Amino acid sequence: MRSIAPLDPATYRPHRIHGEGRAWAQTNCYTDVIIEMLHGLGYEPVAALPFTLTIDFEGDQWTFFKFPDADLWELYGLDIQELAVWRPLVDHITEQLNAGRPVLVELDSHFLPDTAGTAYRIAHVKSTVCVNEIDVQRQHLGYFHNQSYFNLQGEDFRDLFQLDGPVHERMLPPYIEYVKLPPAGPVARPDLVEASLAVLGKHLRRIPAENPFPRFRARFAADLEWLMGADMETFHAYSFATLRQYGACYELTDTYLRWLEERGHAGLAACAQPFRQITETAKVFQFQLARAMARRKPLDLSPLEVMAVCWEDGMEQLQKRFG
Repeated sequence: MRSIAPLDPATYRPHRIHGEGRAWAQTNCYTDVIIEMLHGLGYEPVAALPFTLTIDFEGDQWTFFKFPDADLWELYGLDIQELAVWRPLVDHITEQLNAGRPVLVELDSHFLPDTAGTAYRIAHVKSTVCVNEIDVQRQHLGYFHNQSYFNLQGEDFRDLFQLDGPVHERMLPPYIEYVKLPPAGPVARPDLVEASLAVLGKHLRRIPAENPFPRFRARFAADLEWLMGADMETFHAYSFATLRQYGACYELTDTYLRWLEERGHAGLAACAQPFRQITETAKVFQFQLARAMARRKPLDLSPLEVMAVCWEDGMEQLQKRFG
C-alpha cells in the first residue's frame, strides 16, 4: 500500500465548500478535486480563492476556472508539475506515490464507482481525480474526486488501468500532474490570511477590464435562437460552459470574502453580497432556461442585467478596499 494521507472514505468529511446549503454543489472537476486534495492533506483551500475574481466571458464560454499553480506554491509550498506519459499509467502513479507525491490524472468516469447514476458503467467521460493511495497487488485505489474521497478496487481497478487488455478505445494518453509536497508536510501558517491578501491584491490587478455580463447577454440572446430548438443534452453542455461556470465561481468568491470577514476584516460581508446575488440569480436563471427550452417559450433576459449591476458593485467595493 502506497498512500500520502491516511484517509478512509467511511470517516472522511469533505470541506465545507462541499457541504450542505451551497447553491452549486459542484464547481468543475479540477477545482473540486484541488479543494478536497488541499483539505485532505491538511491545508485550508479557501485562502487560495482570490483567483475567482478574474474569470471572464471568453466568447463561447466563461473561463474554466482553476487554482493557479503559482498561488498553490506561494500559499502552501505545493509544486505541481506535468508528468510525461511513457509507461503504463498504473506504473507512473505507483512511482510518484512512492516518492510521496499525490497524482492528478484524468481518468474515465465509466470505471469510477462514485459516479454511479451518471457515468459509472454508463458513459465514457474523462474527469480529473487526485490519487492518494494505491496498492497494485490488492487492486485498490484511494482518490479524491468531485466533492469527497473514495476507494475503488477489483474489476474497476483492472478496467480503469486496462490491466486485462483494452476495454475501450483510448484516443490519447491522459493528462497527468504530480504534486511535490513540502518536505516538512503541511505546517499551519500564522500569516496565512496576510499571505492570502497579497494574492488577492495580485488578482485584483487581473480582473476583466470591462464588465463581462453585457457581452455575455448579447451572445446569450443570439444563442437563444438555436437553443430553443435544441435538446436537453445541449442545455446541460451549454449551461455547464456558461451559467454554471460563473455561478459556481462567484459562490467561491463569496465564500472567500466571508472567510476574511471571519478573520477580522470587518465589512467584507457587504462586499461579498453582490457575488452571492450573482450566484443565486444564475442558479434560478438556469432553471428558467431549462423550462423555456422544454416548453419553447420566451425567456426574460433581465436577470443578466441584474448580474451585470452586481458585478460592477462588487468589483468597485473590492477595488476601493484593496485596490
